[in-house]
Amino acid sequence: MKLSDFKVLTFDCYGTLIDWESGIFNGLSPLLEKAGKRGLTRDQALEIFARHEADQELRTPALAYSLLLGTVYRRLANEWNVGVTDEEANIFGASVPDWPAFPDSVEALQYLKQHYKLVILSNVDRLSFRGSNARLGVEFDAIYTAQDIGSYKPDPRNFEYMLGRLGADFGFQKTDVLHTAQSLFHDHAPANGFDLASAWIDRRHADTGWGATMPPPGTPKYDFRFESMAALAEAHKTELAR
Repeated sequence: MKLSDFKVLTFDCYGTLIDWESGIFNGLSPLLEKAGKRGLTRDQALEIFARHEADQELRTPALAYSLLLGTVYRRLANEWNVGVTDEEANIFGASVPDWPAFPDSVEALQYLKQHYKLVILSNVDRLSFRGSNARLGVEFDAIYTAQDIGSYKPDPRNFEYMLGRLGADFGFQKTDVLHTAQSLFHDHAPANGFDLASAWIDRRHADTGWGATMPPPGTPKYDFRFESMAALAEAHKTELAR
């Protein structure tokens, strides 16, 4: 199997292209301060966030992500026994467009755009993604969000929707698609259920634990592993050179 075997790259955005862990932790800073939780490490805070976020996505799969983030903010405040205002929760919910892109994302996407269709499959709402898209500097060929689908990954409905739309709108078969993502929990595990080829962008290769992502069930398989988007782009260049 080679990278050049595929015609379309489908991306998880947050954690893969956008540095959501930095965005989340920065957005939680006022709450951590108010709750006296500055003693928590970044990863400890992110792991608590992940637990609440995953549960809320199961409870309210049709809730737009910006509103869901606000709900998670209130849940964290309740766990830490502090009061927060609606404005504070809403500020966190609206923070997605402020989350930074990884330094290598723009250049890698611009290169890959020359060789593939680029598609987003993200646990987000369209308004929030609009701000992130501006940071990424590339026009995606299709954008499929949790808001469009009515469920959040790892729900298999998200992958069913994506594959159905890629077939109907572009004529792509499953074998044309390489799903490219950081999260083993949200992306690679459900992709395995569809026998969908995948590339793991292991952004947390230098860290322990799972950060803002829940642990995956079992040991998900993947076909390629890279520590960055730049490494994926470079591997593709090497293939073509050969």
